[in-house]
Amino acid sequence: MKLSCSQSELNAALQLVSRAVSSRPTHPVLANVLLAADEVTGKVRLTGFDLSLGIQTSISASIENSGAITLPAKIFGEIISKLSNDSPLILKLDDNSQQIELTSKSGTYHVRGMLADDFPDLPLVESGTSLKLNPLLLSSAIKSTLFSSSTDDAKQLLTGVNLTFDGYGLESAATDGHRLAILNLNNILSQSNDENISTSIDKFSITLPSKSLREVEKFLSTCDINQPINFFIDKGQVVFISADEIITIRALEGSYPNYSQLLPETFENILEFDRKEFIASLERIAVLADQHNNVIKITTDSAANVIRISTDAQDIGTGFESLPISFKGESFQIAFNVRYLLDGLKVIDSNLIKLSCNAPTTPAVFSPINSDLNFTYLVMPIQIRN
Repeated sequence: MKLSCSQSELNAALQLVSRAVSSRPTHPVLANVLLAADEVTGKVRLTGFDLSLGIQTSISASIENSGAITLPAKIFGEIISKLSNDSPLILKLDDNSQQIELTSKSGTYHVRGMLADDFPDLPLVESGTSLKLNPLLLSSAIKSTLFSSSTDDAKQLLTGVNLTFDGYGLESAATDGHRLAILNLNNILSQSNDENISTSIDKFSITLPSKSLREVEKFLSTCDINQPINFFIDKGQVVFISADEIITIRALEGSYPNYSQLLPETFENILEFDRKEFIASLERIAVLADQHNNVIKITTDSAANVIRISTDAQDIGTGFESLPISFKGESFQIAFNVRYLLDGLKVIDSNLIKLSCNAPTTPAVFSPINSDLNFTYLVMPIQIRN
């Protein structure tokens, strides 16, 4: 293999695929990235794969001889990132020693690699369900729920986001047992190039690891929003394809909990208030709440149409703020983890929000008012001990 390519393009591609390289590989080759050069297409394909998440991209190059090699992601990536970008890089592979000679304007480096044959094949779906998805809506579905997934590996299924496709829509949901975020999207399927309408799909669900979906979210942020994302699923393997980039994810096994049964059918108390003002008050109160147990209390005053937001950080201090509201119901007091509230409120796309609840110990639901997005955020209150 011998080729010449741009330092900036190679560096960007390495930074991308290295996000799928394991920090604790179960096999030495999984600490490497795969480089495969094809003189016919004039492309160098780069792949990172930790057996759960795989990322592949391609760059253009002047290729004299085709070939493939795997190289240590960390060392090779750091060398490339520090080289000058004002002249091409020349890569030459010695097949006998499995060593790459890297020549730049400033000097020459040699990096020892491993055989490309030792690198596991990136699983690509050849059959199963195939969809074309709107990248902007898919990004919104991930961003609006990802934060609510669990970080506890013992709760394996809850460390992912559950995606349920039905008809033309998608319901994205995530819960860690203390909170639940749900976003419903009606038309996530992109229109076919050959048809005026999308083809509806039979209902199916899949749970994808949050760690992998964070990479999908970054991937979507670079996509052309006018071009659909190709989405394939078969036997627990999901593949996203856009232009020269491919992301493949292994789904989590098992049935996701029936989270819809957590949502109360009716509410006795409904509060409406300004989202930005509420967030600003919470962030100020959180300065003290974070010093103790993150607990804040919300007390309603139906006569004055205000809520009192307060915290008591033992041996440190106390604080409270008042916020005007529109209120239906009886006066009550309820407590929350302030971080849970802020996480959910910051993804709501609406100036006005609604808090619906029944009692200080039952689920409270936050939702936007006058918003195009059908978003629901349920938070379990913290029991107040007098």
